[in-house]
Amino acid sequence: MKKDKFVIAKKKFHSRLIVGTGKYKSMIECAKAVKLSGADIVTVAVRRVNISDKKKPLLMDYIDPKKITYLPNTAGCFNSKEALRTLRLAREIGGWKLVKLEVLGDKKNLFPEMIETLKSTEILSKEGFKVMVYCNDDPLMAKRLENSGACAIMPLAAPIGSGLGIQNKVNIKIIRKQTKLPLIIDAGLGEASDATIAMELGCDGVLVNSAIALAKKPFTMALAFKNAVIAGRQSYLSGRIKKNLMGTASSPISGII
Repeated sequence: MKKDKFVIAKKKFHSRLIVGTGKYKSMIECAKAVKLSGADIVTVAVRRVNISDKKKPLLMDYIDPKKITYLPNTAGCFNSKEALRTLRLAREIGGWKLVKLEVLGDKKNLFPEMIETLKSTEILSKEGFKVMVYCNDDPLMAKRLENSGACAIMPLAAPIGSGLGIQNKVNIKIIRKQTKLPLIIDAGLGEASDATIAMELGCDGVLVNSAIALAKKPFTMALAFKNAVIAGRQSYLSGRIKKNLMGTASSPISGII
């Protein structure tokens, strides 16, 4: 049986669940949730999380970067210039080259600004960064990002922090069919079943922050997402039955007395 591998930029990861480190009540709570989730990768907002000032609590003191891969992101950036400066700073601080690019269009909806995102992807790729890109669920734009050097495509399920779950399954399926890059759902998930759906659509992974951090019981929710991702991936690989309009008996209909 062929081993099911999760590879991003030629690096293998065990868990297909990526966890964000924002919105927790404390770094202690964040660290415990990450541990329970089984995640190998955590996202870090370079502009918001302390990763360099040793006079203040450091995230590294709670989540060991030798055991967990840090994925610096550009949360809070609204143009290419800000995003480029942020990720170049991250490389200077920690030597990080695997990064998550996130350029927002406005502060209300938090949708990705795709023109600035595409421009940033091209520049960062030429500078040697391995760019995982937060984007809308447009298959054409996803293809352009792939051609511009992205190492992973990360379409939103719904607006960031909305908890609405996947709103456009058709587009996600189209992106899955046309790209060879890792496809990771990012933003808008609200409960564990959303992650299962994403995995059953053929996505390679999911990124979750608010759904765990803001849950009434974040530790239990972290476990739920861990199991949901595993279940969804197993379901996808198993091959679902064909959908039929009419019922089909599950028991033999011949030889009945």
